[in-house]
Amino acid sequence: MPPTPIKKTPRLSTRTTQAIKQIYQALDYEALGPIYCDEGGDAFWEDRRGPCQKLGITIAKALRSRLPQQGRSLYVGAGVPEIPVLLMELLELNRTVCPYNLRQAEVDILSQAVGKNGIPFCYGSAESATGDFDHLWIVSVLNDPEEFPNLSVLFSYGRADPLAFDTSAFSTERETGIRLFANCMAKLTKPGWLTTSVEEIPWVENWCQTHHQPYHIEEATYPTALVGDPLCFIRIE
Repeated sequence: MPPTPIKKTPRLSTRTTQAIKQIYQALDYEALGPIYCDEGGDAFWEDRRGPCQKLGITIAKALRSRLPQQGRSLYVGAGVPEIPVLLMELLELNRTVCPYNLRQAEVDILSQAVGKNGIPFCYGSAESATGDFDHLWIVSVLNDPEEFPNLSVLFSYGRADPLAFDTSAFSTERETGIRLFANCMAKLTKPGWLTTSVEEIPWVENWCQTHHQPYHIEEATYPTALVGDPLCFIRIE
């Protein structure tokens, strides 16, 4: 039998792709440099801004086929990579998006760049968001070396020094991560969708097993442009 042809995902609308391009062109990459890199921020964005836009569009197209019209999405730690997905939800699915970011400087830069496209970037923790959501985006948050240095060095990189590893700090970070994830999951309606990195799946599995919540992890993964963590979609039943 001949192989089954792969079904192509329809393109985003011209309106959406133009809005994505305009925002990426409007971003202040000089100001973003020190937010994302200790040094060499200009070279970093010169190299990553194209892939960030391209891979973001790929993820946006994949997510579009899963989300319903006029729902609500909560984004934890949303920044430059999330722009294509946020615009897809707003312009093509007429959905409400609530993107939160703990870095005030990045929020200011993003808010200035999006202009009339109306992405309401919020400074603060996503735990403060009100209402229910049918989609939760939490990608490369719980393994972020900046926010969770001890969690990330153990879980994500496996390079913890057994003689120097700070077990007390690790325990504190773990409890913070558990609380953050639980508080965000409590806002997710069932059935609903969760977008997360492959490395963060253990957090999802632990929460679902603890709460006796059925879930299905899709096999397909999608590369991300900045940290390289592939992401996946999980159906929470």
